[in-house]
Amino acid sequence: MSHALIACLLYGLAAFAEIAGCFSVWAWLRLGRSPLWLLPGGLCLGLFAILLTFSPADHAGRAYALYGGLYIITSLFWGWAVEGLAPDAWDMAGAALCLVGALLILLAPHGRT
Repeated sequence: MSHALIACLLYGLAAFAEIAGCFSVWAWLRLGRSPLWLLPGGLCLGLFAILLTFSPADHAGRAYALYGGLYIITSLFWGWAVEGLAPDAWDMAGAALCLVGALLILLAPHGRT
């Protein structure tokens, strides 16, 4: 599997875990769900942090920047799958732009020869 594909899968899993964890708080405070929703949410947020440490990036800041692009795309798909709000053309264009930026950060030589 290629370096970029492994990174994308890792960041996709991390994004799903973070969104699920944050959604548990949203469900509790905004949708009136039980505070018990916070228990799996906390586990998801812990999993997110652990997954992000396996980033192929050399530095944490770069890892978080790479992750941001995949997070945006995953957020749009979460909204579609969980909340029923399909992304429109503007959402998809913005997500594509972010993905290109994330891939540029991942694949650029960054001063390496």
